Amino acid sequence: MPKNNDLKSILIIGSGPIIIGQACEFDYSGSQSLRSLREDGIETILINSNPATIMTDPSMADHVYLLPLNTKSIVKILKEHPQIDAVLPTMGGQTALNLCIEADEKGIWEDFDVEIIGVDIDAINITEDRDQFKALMLEIGIPVAPAKIANSYLTGKEIAQEFGFPLVIRPSFTLGGTGASFVHTEDQFQTLLTRGLEASPIHEVLIDKALLGWKEYELELLRDKNDNVVIICTIENMDPMGIHTGDSITVAPAMTLSDTAYQRMRDMAIHMMRSIGDFAGGCNVQFAVSPDEKEDIIAIEINPRVSRSSALASKATGYPIAKIASKLAIGYTLDELENQITKSTSALFEPTLDYVIVKIPRWNFDKFEGSERTLGLQMKSVGEVMGIGRSFQEALHKATQSLEIKRNGLGADGKGYTDYEQILEKLQYASWDRVFVIYDAIQIGIPLSRIHEITKIDMWFLRQYEELFMLEKEISQYNIETLPRELLLEAKQKGYGDRQIAHMLECLESQVYKLREEMKIQRVYKLVDTCAAEFRAETPYYYSTFESEVETADGERYSENDSEVTDRKKIIVLGSGPNRIGQGIEFDYCCVHGVLAASEVGYETIMINCNPETVSTDFDVADKLYFEPVFWEHIYDIIRHEKPEGVIVQLGGQTALKLAEKLDRYGIKIMGTSFQSLDLAEDRGSFSTLLKDNNIPYPEFGTAETTDEALALADQLDFPLLIRPSYVLGGQGMKIVINKKELEAHVVDLLRKIPNNKLLLDHYLDGAIEAEADAICDGENVYIIGIMEHIEPCGIHSGDSNATLPPFNLGEFVMQQIKDHTKKIALALNTVGLINIQFAIKDDKVYIIEANPRASRTVPFIAKAYGEPYVNYATKVMLGENKVTDFDFNPELEGYAIKQPVFSFNKFPNVNKQLGPEMKSTGESILFIDGLRDDEFYELYSRRKMYLSK
Repeated sequence: MPKNNDLKSILIIGSGPIIIGQACEFDYSGSQSLRSLREDGIETILINSNPATIMTDPSMADHVYLLPLNTKSIVKILKEHPQIDAVLPTMGGQTALNLCIEADEKGIWEDFDVEIIGVDIDAINITEDRDQFKALMLEIGIPVAPAKIANSYLTGKEIAQEFGFPLVIRPSFTLGGTGASFVHTEDQFQTLLTRGLEASPIHEVLIDKALLGWKEYELELLRDKNDNVVIICTIENMDPMGIHTGDSITVAPAMTLSDTAYQRMRDMAIHMMRSIGDFAGGCNVQFAVSPDEKEDIIAIEINPRVSRSSALASKATGYPIAKIASKLAIGYTLDELENQITKSTSALFEPTLDYVIVKIPRWNFDKFEGSERTLGLQMKSVGEVMGIGRSFQEALHKATQSLEIKRNGLGADGKGYTDYEQILEKLQYASWDRVFVIYDAIQIGIPLSRIHEITKIDMWFLRQYEELFMLEKEISQYNIETLPRELLLEAKQKGYGDRQIAHMLECLESQVYKLREEMKIQRVYKLVDTCAAEFRAETPYYYSTFESEVETADGERYSENDSEVTDRKKIIVLGSGPNRIGQGIEFDYCCVHGVLAASEVGYETIMINCNPETVSTDFDVADKLYFEPVFWEHIYDIIRHEKPEGVIVQLGGQTALKLAEKLDRYGIKIMGTSFQSLDLAEDRGSFSTLLKDNNIPYPEFGTAETTDEALALADQLDFPLLIRPSYVLGGQGMKIVINKKELEAHVVDLLRKIPNNKLLLDHYLDGAIEAEADAICDGENVYIIGIMEHIEPCGIHSGDSNATLPPFNLGEFVMQQIKDHTKKIALALNTVGLINIQFAIKDDKVYIIEANPRASRTVPFIAKAYGEPYVNYATKVMLGENKVTDFDFNPELEGYAIKQPVFSFNKFPNVNKQLGPEMKSTGESILFIDGLRDDEFYELYSRRKMYLSK
């Protein structure tokens, strides 16, 4: 039992819908926390409004409340559960903390006799109130940047006059750097100060002297009630001060910090944590370090909760911070808890890394036309990837290969910039692709000293880049026949992909792969073990690397592989990679359920994914986790090593689906729907032909591969036209055009961005109602799990629409057509597993817009609304273990459930907020209503056409 035996029932506050600045890392923290508390026999009650996440799955907590995150919902829960002893608010990001503070100010916790655990409200107030924080730091002797508080325009002006430019404006009580900005000149000051004051809920900003060019570090700490403190991880930002840590490339362990400076930083972090309040749990501290030999350290901020970085630190070290923080919150001490990975050392043992991790953010600027693409104090990324390697270079390459932005890694793919002025500008104004531009700069001959002068990135990192480029230059002098083994091994050890080496040697990727086989240069797998292999790890959590062979005394040569292959039947689940708009956490939910279902029917489960924020990459979800890029070369090597029965691709969104063709070509079994069927549905032209053959209505259409073909088609089809490229996700590149000029401009742009693509042009059904259906099919039987009607008209992407389950005004005749079409299409595509079909309804006739024979964004929503584990059932169908008819479906929903999209437009102030066929929302919440007279439904319905753009 927990050390505090009075705690028997705990409320956990989740983080709500995913937005930029607060993503699925809190879903991961919350899920870990719930599991941790249940291990101790504690009743868990969860409030969270996000239907897409694993955290709100009924299996995760004893009671799950999918309610809006406000004090009204908190009071409702506390009345229904008078047994709740405590609330744990540190697992749900800033949203949960702010709600906890509001409930505290209203006296709600006191009224219901609920204790706040895991954090101290005073500690939050001290750390969030920039003035109090600064005063405390000075009192305890910790240096901070010169700063003053302003809560009016006039005070702000006076401070600016005193400090001089450049300055930083940071609003109090905001998340992800909202409203924060650099001010370089006087004429920017008025606009940026006003924006900052408006962004703060208490209209207060901190103005401080900008530490531009200083180095930035983060420390993750844990403390127990006996004041034991451990430092879990030190993270160094490759980008210097001036770019939000969520948008920075970060590295662990720290690479360029001297040992003496590190010891000073440790002492300061522990001193800061102890001085802000008396609480047991996690804490994140950020520091700036001067880039000279003095290494002066200045404290930037401290967050007394688990943060984005703590999810990263957990994955980087294998130390589950949220799980341990939850144990500490209920009274355990660090020395009483075991290290989750070794099972033989205590949690008081600090992790040591014998590898390097690199995190790179993933942006989605293409979804926000007109957005400011430079990086700064306000976070703009929507997800992130992490690469693990034996060196910084290997980890950096793996991270760049994980991004899924059509790059094969750094350089050596013919896609770099070559224009001198353009490269200089991209270096000066930190851009989303700066990680690649540094390589391009070295390639065209810009000296490292100049790159350092512009970017202030430490010379150590720049030299690592230079070494990579020198290696590329050297390899390029050879061809596939003459390349020496030691150079090929060095390139692989430094993370270069076979595709990149093939580019250098001007040959095929398969030839490089074959040469590696002949030369016995093969991946070995190493454990992420928290203790640099000093103690045996019990947890199968792996990354790949290349090692030189060791020769034993009797002449045997080998390189050590930690990943032992069992003789059990295995299944591999391909994850969905980094979060992005159009492919978010809902696919992670599906992957986790897929793994659990495969495990239930006796398979050894293997997960491959590179997203550090999510539950699927938790070390104890699958039997084996390979933290690797979802990138062909890495996957193929794992498959050859593990020899699974097959691979599940339909749960990981477009990321996994894109690999289906290669798997099929290499004779690897795809579980469930075949590649041919997946491809048929993705290819807009072939799919429309299938509809024609099956006598299913669809809007008049034609396909085009050139601009001329598209213009000729426009004469046959009536404007407005909807243009849709094949093989895309989240409506990428879709647009409604109303004349030939718009058509030509968009087609030219599309074919430039996605060459050799087949475009579908169809007549846009203006004013049609849009609906969609999700179903499970076993090749013979079809069960429709849900039909949803969109409140917005046809033309707004389904991910951006408010959608109701069940439909609210489709008659019996229309509903029957939807059911008939769904069954017919599922069978015509030979679907085995999940399928999502989208419809447009005009004049009581149901037309097909598209079909996706895979898990869709809406499956978790329907599963939560009806309380049914649909992904579990679908996975068992994919594996051939069950038929659809084996399951006892029993959906339960009183009234209606509405899926409500959430947007992050506030991060991009000048962006056009109109909605159209291309998806822009970053997350969603679920709203339950009793009937259509509900005020919230009425309001949604009345605004349904407001944002439609053509």
